[in-house]
Amino acid sequence: MQIIVACLVVFAGVLLFFRWYKPFGGRSARGAWVQSANYKKRHFVNQIDTSMDMPAGESMSMVREMLRRDAHRKPPRPLKPHKLDIDALLDKPEPQLVWFGHSASLIRLAGKTLLLDPMLGKTASPFSFAGPKRFSQPPVAVEDLPHIDAVLISHDHYDHLDYPSIKKLAGKTTKFFVPLGLGAHLRKWGVQPGQIEELDWWDEAVFEGLTFACTPARHFSGRTLTDRFKTLWCSWVIQADHTKLFFSGDTGYGPHFKQIGDKYGPFDLTLLECGQYDKRWPNIHMQPEQTFAAHQDLRGKRLLPLHWGAFVLALHSWIDSVERVQKAARPFKAEVMTPKIGEAVAIRAKDYPHTPWWNEYL
Repeated sequence: MQIIVACLVVFAGVLLFFRWYKPFGGRSARGAWVQSANYKKRHFVNQIDTSMDMPAGESMSMVREMLRRDAHRKPPRPLKPHKLDIDALLDKPEPQLVWFGHSASLIRLAGKTLLLDPMLGKTASPFSFAGPKRFSQPPVAVEDLPHIDAVLISHDHYDHLDYPSIKKLAGKTTKFFVPLGLGAHLRKWGVQPGQIEELDWWDEAVFEGLTFACTPARHFSGRTLTDRFKTLWCSWVIQADHTKLFFSGDTGYGPHFKQIGDKYGPFDLTLLECGQYDKRWPNIHMQPEQTFAAHQDLRGKRLLPLHWGAFVLALHSWIDSVERVQKAARPFKAEVMTPKIGEAVAIRAKDYPHTPWWNEYL
């Protein structure tokens, strides 16, 4: 009997931990998204079949590879971010971009300051002492950022949605735009309901002269073992007077890129994921050659490769992704922008950063 009681106490403790530990996020009751075409049998779904099943043999091979030391998975020494001058950035009238590493980026557009997937924490996990650690300090602390007009979030994985970052941004951000269901996390972390707008795929929101379109991605969501597919994942189209941007979030390759390109393209700049891929999960992350194919589907003029340069989340070399994207683009003389982390660049400038700065660390 004592053993049964002890087991029940442990079980209850685990349940309470997962319910109340804030970095795991919140759970919201089913809302308007029950009527969404992307919500079926109490889960969100992709446009096309997106299996994530991995045979037992492949799972074991992945574990063996992860345990094997490989000096090329991360830089040999911490990356040194470019020093970001916030005041100078705010004074520039033309559209600007600052890449923070991985997928986090700051955009200055039409006099507004936007943040995309602002994961500026030390570890891509719910625990500060464990999980993938950042290659370098962010180019600017959240506390030193200016007022943020809008934060756009693609999905709720830890390398894109960071509890400490959101807590600090809550009081200095006008509006958070997120896919369906994700608002529950933000509300639990102190963001006021009036600051949050949740969108379904193909929904549009007009915000102070900008238009944000929530567009499809091929991925999944979840922050614990029990909430996979409970919130939607997405990509974003960002439009101002004469500038059009596309931000992919995380996604496998699929027909959604051509659909988005046909509806909203061409784009001045596509910000596309190109890292953390593996042949064992081909449907949820793109190989670099697929990244360039997606750029072409979107009718992009210039490409910024994302999802690399900050964390080890896969088994390939830390520079493999960006170099393969450049190689794929070369026969087409396509423009691939490779700014240093923290470097402010004009989005449409004729002269843009494209040199392999990472060679400094090899």
